[in-house]
Amino acid sequence: MRSKTIKNKAVKFHSLSRHIVAQFCIFTLVLSAFYGLFCFMLLYSLEDSFIEREVVQEANYLTTQYQQTKQWPVIRNSYMALHFSKNSLPADLKQQFTDEPQRKEFYGAEGRHYHLYTLPQYPNTYLTAEVSQKLLVRPIRDGVLQFLLISGAFLTLIAFVIAWILGRKTAKPLKQLADLVDGVALENIPDSFAYQFPNNEIGILARALEHSMQQISKALEREKCFTRDVSHELRTPVAIIKNAVELYQEKNITKDEGKNIISRIADASIQMEQTVNTLLVLAREEHTSVKQQSVKLLPLIEQSIIEHGYLLDGKQVEVQVNDNCNASVFAQRGMLKVLLDNLLSNAFQYTDLGTVKVSFFDEQLIIEDTGPGIESAISTRVTEPAVKGSQSTGYGFGLSIVKRLCEHQNWLLTVVSHQGTKISVSFDG
Repeated sequence: MRSKTIKNKAVKFHSLSRHIVAQFCIFTLVLSAFYGLFCFMLLYSLEDSFIEREVVQEANYLTTQYQQTKQWPVIRNSYMALHFSKNSLPADLKQQFTDEPQRKEFYGAEGRHYHLYTLPQYPNTYLTAEVSQKLLVRPIRDGVLQFLLISGAFLTLIAFVIAWILGRKTAKPLKQLADLVDGVALENIPDSFAYQFPNNEIGILARALEHSMQQISKALEREKCFTRDVSHELRTPVAIIKNAVELYQEKNITKDEGKNIISRIADASIQMEQTVNTLLVLAREEHTSVKQQSVKLLPLIEQSIIEHGYLLDGKQVEVQVNDNCNASVFAQRGMLKVLLDNLLSNAFQYTDLGTVKVSFFDEQLIIEDTGPGIESAISTRVTEPAVKGSQSTGYGFGLSIVKRLCEHQNWLLTVVSHQGTKISVSFDG
């Protein structure tokens, strides 16, 4: 039995299918009761209407004959009688008629039943009909009530079976949806499940849940990426600050050297701030172009080369920066710096011999190296749309950040890798 605890109180689980069955049975009981009462009253009404019609017909016959012969004819029905005064009425009828002169139907003693009709043109003339022997419904009233009760119970049983079938059929997709999301870890829920539900209120709920879970999953993935990227991106500025502080503590430095060290620490701090801001933007859901401006590309390239130059120590690698890099790009400065840092650090780290070329043509940044190239699996993941959980170390790790950044800013990223790697970023999208 499912239950949920709210403020230390267990709330019992209520099955929707059982609720449908119960409501359907209650509805059937109420409907059967009203229908039985209606049928019962209809039988009484029909019986009284037939008797009343016979009484009226006889009264019209008597009146017509009297008007023609000036004498009251013999009554044709043995159970009827003509009275010319209230006092001549049967004793068990007279008192009731005196108390209720507008009434037409009376219950007499010993099971007798009267219908009384006052002739319109003769106010003191009354036609009575003692119809106890002609009644059909009243003698079998108990049997009719018993039949209605049995039939009502039988109908309720049929309604229970129908409601059980309909309840299970109606609640089945909702139960499937509840089983799909109840107590299941977010990563185990399928990315797409709403299509299997009908296009009704349950389908709307399934699509809303699917969308919400996708948003939550994306938010969690962005949070994971943010934590991972921070540790990756802040290594270089933290190392610069650490080395500068150690240099300042261990050596007797001149005033100019001290200024240079402080300048390095300040630059690294600014880089850290820009990196954190950039990664925070990537961690948000909104794709925004806030603080985009015209940024000189060459100074950022030179700064990134200097900061990551230690990766080329002991290697026979030449770095070539084309003059056409002295151009401006409309972008967010921090994001552009993170982009360059990742691309150049990857190129420096994985190129042991040859050249690293940086050029800029037609709003397209191109970085080429003569390294061993990128593994096909990593290259595929970079060029294809992002897949939840797809990540690798090394070259692929840096490129995953570049890929997400390009997607966020609508830049077109292209990776070509055979013997060496060529990476281009088009800022026109």
